[in-house]
Amino acid sequence: MERRVVITGIGVLSPIGNSLDTFWENLIAGKSGIGLIDAIDTDAYACKIGGQVRDFDPAPFFTSPKDARRADRFTQLGVAGAKIALEDCGIDFDRVDRDRFGVMVGSGIGGLGTLEKQHEALLTRGASRVSPFTIPMMIANIASGIISIDFDLRGPNMCIVTACATANHNIGEAWRMIKFDDADIFVAGGSEASITPMGLAGFGNMKALSTRNDAPEQASRPFDKDRDGFVMGEGAGTVVIEELEHAKKRGAHIYCELTGYGVSADAYHLTSPHPEGDGAKRCMQMALKHSRLNPEEVDYVNAHGTSTSMGDVCETKAIKKTFGDHAKNGLMVSSTKSMTGHLLGAAGGVELAACIKAINEGIIPPTINLDNPDEQCDLDYVPKVAREVKIDTALSNSFGFGGHNASLLIKRYQG
Repeated sequence: MERRVVITGIGVLSPIGNSLDTFWENLIAGKSGIGLIDAIDTDAYACKIGGQVRDFDPAPFFTSPKDARRADRFTQLGVAGAKIALEDCGIDFDRVDRDRFGVMVGSGIGGLGTLEKQHEALLTRGASRVSPFTIPMMIANIASGIISIDFDLRGPNMCIVTACATANHNIGEAWRMIKFDDADIFVAGGSEASITPMGLAGFGNMKALSTRNDAPEQASRPFDKDRDGFVMGEGAGTVVIEELEHAKKRGAHIYCELTGYGVSADAYHLTSPHPEGDGAKRCMQMALKHSRLNPEEVDYVNAHGTSTSMGDVCETKAIKKTFGDHAKNGLMVSSTKSMTGHLLGAAGGVELAACIKAINEGIIPPTINLDNPDEQCDLDYVPKVAREVKIDTALSNSFGFGGHNASLLIKRYQG
């Protein structure tokens, strides 16, 4: 008997809200979370804008304030996101088999802020002043480890690192392990906190970031002719996924069914996507195959849509090749990064949450700032204003540096 996988919990921390409800309300209102960065001094940087998570206190999510201080910000966000999702799913830990409860919360970059601070301590104060917590604070898998320890979850525990595809790969591989009967339930997703001096300099010197510092809220403009790069964001996006019968047995609220997962490589370039969208196309096709859906049965695509000149065009080509005539006749596409910025390794988790809510609420979030569409970007991107429409299926794309591609496909749950 085929094992079906459903989503029963959601945790979001983002530039537009630290709860699912606030995130969703701001998303469908078309509210931007981009502003001038105040977490670091940006005087020396061409880009001075980003999507920061504000009003976030990590202490309540850790066993003690000391433990919270001994965690990098990406870990603080990842642990918080997971605990919010676990609370949302209503799990009774005393009534589940913790040997079959897994954790896969990844990060594209990990503890960059910790690395910077401790390297400065090494250079200015000497080797003896480097914190003994440096390594566990900066390694990308530590959020998964802490979540497992805090809840005594002894099932599969991993952290896949694939740049901006990280969250989708972690969720997708968790889905695969449930399908293979290696676990019954997972908390999975991604977190990121790279608005640091090194993060801003590294992406900035690649000329990847928008420098629209005089109008931050208009800087992230996917598919628009006047886009000038992506806007870096931070946050966490996590979901609880579990085998259907396991969820039904405990009376869980089921948001939707996770039916498909696609994974592929561009095998093309270090940072640029395949110019014809070949890898992205194969990725989406695999998700459709797993879901046993025809292309015309997909209602909505939450695009990777980063607001970069090549990325938006290549993804548009890939969508056309995947969906054929349906791409321009009925398929709705939008990029929520127009509001949140690009959350890198956390993006897929946050954007999957947007897809889940779109199905449950019957509203497609818009692509804001789409004032002057690129001629090569000619799909229905739900410009500027959210659209009320019943949808049953949604596909979420995440593509990362190195040519890593991941797509997740969800459907309205039908018992």
